[in-house]
Amino acid sequence: MFYNSPKHKHSFCAIYRGAGGAGDATGDSASEALLVRELAAEVEIDAAAAAAAKLAAEAAQAAAEAAQAAAETAEANAETAETNAETAETNAETAATNAASSASTASTKASEASTSATNAASSASAASTSATNAASSASAASTSASNASTSATNAASSATAASGSATSAASSASSASTSASTATTKASEAATSATNAATSATAAQTAETNAETAETNAETAQAAAELAASNASTSATNAASSASSASTSASSASTSATNASNSASAAATSATNASNSASAAATSATNAAASATLAASYTPSQTGHAGEYLTTDGTNTSWAAVDALPSQTGNSGKYLTTDGSTASWATLDTDANSTTKGLYEHSNTISANYSITSGNNAMTAGVITIASGVTVTVPTGSYWVIV
Repeated sequence: MFYNSPKHKHSFCAIYRGAGGAGDATGDSASEALLVRELAAEVEIDAAAAAAAKLAAEAAQAAAEAAQAAAETAEANAETAETNAETAETNAETAATNAASSASTASTKASEASTSATNAASSASAASTSATNAASSASAASTSASNASTSATNAASSATAASGSATSAASSASSASTSASTATTKASEAATSATNAATSATAAQTAETNAETAETNAETAQAAAELAASNASTSATNAASSASSASTSASSASTSATNASNSASAAATSATNASNSASAAATSATNAAASATLAASYTPSQTGHAGEYLTTDGTNTSWAAVDALPSQTGNSGKYLTTDGSTASWATLDTDANSTTKGLYEHSNTISANYSITSGNNAMTAGVITIASGVTVTVPTGSYWVIV
């Protein structure tokens, strides 16, 4: 059975249909170049945005540092105010202690003045008693004078006593005057002490008021410091956020620049590919034109030739019926044969032990390992050579005869 195949084979090449799908490589290259320029413009915009974000981050960082410095200054002022308040409070406590001491001293001086006044009154009373006694003694002396003879001694004694009483009276009067003067001095000192105590109390009250004012100022400064610290923390957070945003923008800009570079490289590659594709397209167009010319010269009409194949006699092409295989159903293990007109399946006789040729031929060299089937015998004619490394296996009960 023969298979008549065509002598001419033709390959059909796909024509370039680039990004625009129009098949125009030059136009597609221009479109890709325009895309590259647009990507480059976007990269420049991203880079400008990243630079602006970086400047904003630096400004925010500077503001945060200034706020931090202001917060530290406010905190230092608050500590100073607190120290001043503590000092004022200590001064107030000292002034209060001094006022209490002055008041105690004034009370003591007043008590001493009262005691001196009492002593002066006692001395005055004693002087009055002494004067009365002196008068009584004088009266007694006058009475006794008439009784001079009997009372001379008594008169002298009385006179002496009167003189002593008078002296005592004078001393008592002097003591009373001194006591009165001392009482006046003590009263003056007590008044001075009371004035000092009042002044100290006023100073203590003023110091206490100043301490309260300083404490209020300290609390206000502390609140301002806390607010400044909070503002500084917020500014620092904002600065960190801005710095993070700037870093992200810079990273995005870098990525965009890389993408733009890759796109530019891809565009250059695409341009090269477009040029190559244009050249290939031109070649394909030339081949297509040649193929069209050839196709027009040898392709016969397809009408009424369904299922047939194209063949040629070397000059003209024509359609011919395919010599199809007979049905394969129920013909497993058979081989295809023909009587010169019709193909059919035939059974292969694997047990044939006869030939019409008058002889059998076989190789005189065994080049591959061979095992005789168990239960079978084998025969070799003439001298036989077994190649180096090759083994012939004869099972038990089987024979290999060389004749």
